[in-house]
Amino acid sequence: MKPLIFRALWGMTGSLPEQLARIAAAGYDGIELWPRYVGVNADELRALLEAYSLQVITAGRIEDTTTLGDELAFLASFAPLKINVQGGRDAMTRDEGNRFFEAALRVEAQLGTPVMHETHRGCLLFTPWDTAAYLRAFDGLKITADYSHWVNVCERLPDDQAEALALANQHAAHIHGRVGYAEGPQVPDPSAQEYSSELAWHERQWQQIRQVRQRAGDAVITFTPEYGPPTYLHTLPHTNVPVADLWEVCLWAGQRARALLNE
Repeated sequence: MKPLIFRALWGMTGSLPEQLARIAAAGYDGIELWPRYVGVNADELRALLEAYSLQVITAGRIEDTTTLGDELAFLASFAPLKINVQGGRDAMTRDEGNRFFEAALRVEAQLGTPVMHETHRGCLLFTPWDTAAYLRAFDGLKITADYSHWVNVCERLPDDQAEALALANQHAAHIHGRVGYAEGPQVPDPSAQEYSSELAWHERQWQQIRQVRQRAGDAVITFTPEYGPPTYLHTLPHTNVPVADLWEVCLWAGQRARALLNE
């Protein structure tokens, strides 16, 4: 199984061609982007991706079923390898959530592009236990495993949720490889010794996902080191100066993940 490492455009500067050139030169396999914020049409993006030999995962926020079909069709129009969705709202009832995922799975089947639903704060899959309930109800549901949010929401490394974690790992089709800690969704620098326990916990989950995908016969596993700029990235008081270099943090995390998932 080959790991494919994607660079999110979140926090990057410069024109889109400049960003893609830097990403390609750094050895990434592709980009993950939100087309609504990029201002480029599908044909233009495909030409740029071909020029820089990069693949793409598209992403978007879809809060309810009223825009679900149109938004997924728009995200699929860029010919992505996969689609990542921050879906629904945490305050939805279980019935509302069920209707959202029923509709999403119907549209996914029509599009033929894999759709992953992110384990994200503020969305339907914002806790391990809510996610487990939906995964038991919808066997075909695929998730983007961003467990940094769960660590933050639970205010702990949620080892007491072992059953829910195992189920989530079975359904994970993409990884957002950001390390979270009890008081936040992003450690300032995952290479820092003081966050070694959190890093080790997240990496155990990623290795388990890799094992599941390998047993399923997948040829590749996709991973985005999705660290973000301030205010996700810590800053010095009164200055808003970041305490770490975002480009270097993502590069370190991506290279480490490539080695980890190649094992």
